[in-house]
Amino acid sequence: MKRNEAFFFKRLKRKSHGFTLIELLVVIAIIALLLSLLLPGLKKARKQTQTVICSSNMRQIGFAAVLYAEANDTYVPRGGSLGTWFKCFLPYLGQGYNITDYRSVKIYRCPSFPDKKQTVCYVVSSWTFNDKNDLNGHEITTPTRLSTFLHPMSTVYMADNEEGSWRPVIQNESDPDIQRLDVWTATHLPASNNTTDITNGRRVAKNRHREGSNYLFLDWHAEYIPTKDMSVKFWRDK
Repeated sequence: MKRNEAFFFKRLKRKSHGFTLIELLVVIAIIALLLSLLLPGLKKARKQTQTVICSSNMRQIGFAAVLYAEANDTYVPRGGSLGTWFKCFLPYLGQGYNITDYRSVKIYRCPSFPDKKQTVCYVVSSWTFNDKNDLNGHEITTPTRLSTFLHPMSTVYMADNEEGSWRPVIQNESDPDIQRLDVWTATHLPASNNTTDITNGRRVAKNRHREGSNYLFLDWHAEYIPTKDMSVKFWRDK
C-alpha cells in the first residue's frame, strides 16, 4: 500500500468513530432554529383549520335549520323555544345523527372551544325588535317565521359561544343553565365588557378565532367577523 493511501485510510478510520461534541452541538442548534421557524407557522395553520371546521359546522346547522323550517311552516327555533334549538335540529342532521341525545352531534362543538366538556359551542339569536325605531329590542322564546327577517343576508342567527367563569358549561340536558345559549341584548355581544353577570354578561365569543368569531346568517352562509366590526345592526330582524 502506498504511503498516501495508508494516510487516507488512517484519517478515514479516525473520522468514522462518530460526531465530535462540537458537530453534535451544531446539529442541535440547526434543528432548534428550524423548529423555531416552523412552529409558529404550524400553530397558525392549526388555528386556521379549526376556524374552517367551525364555519363548516355552522353551515351544516344552517342546512338543518332549512329542513326544519320546511317541515314547520317556515318557522325556525329561537332561544328557549320548544326546549332548546339544538334539540329541534336533531331529526334534520342526516341519518348519522338520527338520535335523541344531542351530545353525540360533533358539529355542535367548535374545535377551538377551550373547555372540552362544553357540549354546545354556539349561541342562537332570540333577539327581536318592535320596529326600526326600537334601539334595544327584547328576548323572544317562540319560533319565528323566516319572512319576519327583512334582511336575512345580514342578520345573524348563530354565533360562537363565549367561554369564561360567568358562562355555563353545558354537559347534559339537566343543566339548569341550558337556556342561556342565546343572545338578546347588547351586553351579550363580543365587544361587551360585562364578564361577571351570568344573565347579562358577554355570550358571543370575543376572540374565538383570531380577533373575532364565526357567525351563521339567516341566508345560511357562515362568515368570520372581527369583534371590532360586530354590532347590534347584525342582529336586527326589523
